[in-house]
Amino acid sequence: MATIRLFDNADAAAVAGLIERCLRDVNSRDYPSEVIERMCAHFTAQRIKELAVQRQMFVAESDGIAGTVSRDGNKVYTMFVHPRAAGRGIGRQLMRHIESLAATDGYDHMETGASITGHGFYHRLGYVDVRTTETEFGFNYILRRDLP
Repeated sequence: MATIRLFDNADAAAVAGLIERCLRDVNSRDYPSEVIERMCAHFTAQRIKELAVQRQMFVAESDGIAGTVSRDGNKVYTMFVHPRAAGRGIGRQLMRHIESLAATDGYDHMETGASITGHGFYHRLGYVDVRTTETEFGFNYILRRDLP
């Protein structure tokens, strides 16, 4: 199990590095290199700090920062787990953490946009497809999960 805590600005470089590693090592299987480069350029340490002001951002620590997720109300953003930590339940732990916070805040469901790469992960957590979209970063699924 990982320790989930609020993001701190001192985490920005590590989170940006984690995201870039995920994009290059995992998402690159599903997206062309120009999209991966655009995403990597978007998720700089400075941009991560800016996003953390706009949303609640969390990190999972397990031998360093192993994952991150952020939320704005009942919307999920920037969900990434380091490839070396994949399959250990860290993504599920991060998601259940923010789902619990959203339920406590009175929301009855969560919504997220998912890459082709992350689509199956969300299905395994009980999310269902609502629609698909095209974004500046390519094809995207919009999914929803009712909260208990």
